Amino acid sequence: MEPPHSRHSTDGVARALRAILWGGLAAGIGDSVLALVLYRVPLVVIYQSIASGLLGRDAYRGGLATAALGLFLHFFIATTAAAVYVGASRRLPLLARRPVPCGLGFGTAVYFFMKYLVLPLSAVSRLTPFEPAAMLGHALLVGLPIALFACRWSHQGGV
Repeated sequence: MEPPHSRHSTDGVARALRAILWGGLAAGIGDSVLALVLYRVPLVVIYQSIASGLLGRDAYRGGLATAALGLFLHFFIATTAAAVYVGASRRLPLLARRPVPCGLGFGTAVYFFMKYLVLPLSAVSRLTPFEPAAMLGHALLVGLPIALFACRWSHQGGV
C-alpha cells in the first residue's frame, strides 16, 4: 500500500514535467520564429549558428547534420529554461500565480544570460551588439509561454 501523499506527489511531478516539456517546446518554437523574423535567414542557417557555439565556424559547412545538432541544442536549452522556471515556481509560488509579469521578466533574463554569459563562453566567443527587439522577443516568445505553462500545470494557477 502506498503512503497517502505519494499519489499527490506523483501527480505534481507529472504536472511539472508537462509544464517543462510544453514550455520548452513553445519557447523553442517562439525563439525560432523570432530568429526568422529578426535575421531573415533560413532555419538551417539559424540552427547551424546555434551549433557553432560548440563547433565554431565549421558548423556552417556541416549541412543538415550540424543544423540537426543546432536544432537539438536549441530545444534542449529552451527546455532547460522551462525546467528552471518550473522548478523555481515550485519554491516561489508567485511565479505561477503571476505568470505575465514574471514570465516577461524571466524571458528578459534569459536573453541577458545567453547574450552575456553563454555566447562569450562558447566557440562563437564574440560579443554582439545589444538588440532591444531580440530582448523583447525573448520576453514575449520565450519567458511568457514558459510561465504560462508553469501556471497552467501548477496548483497556484492565476494570470
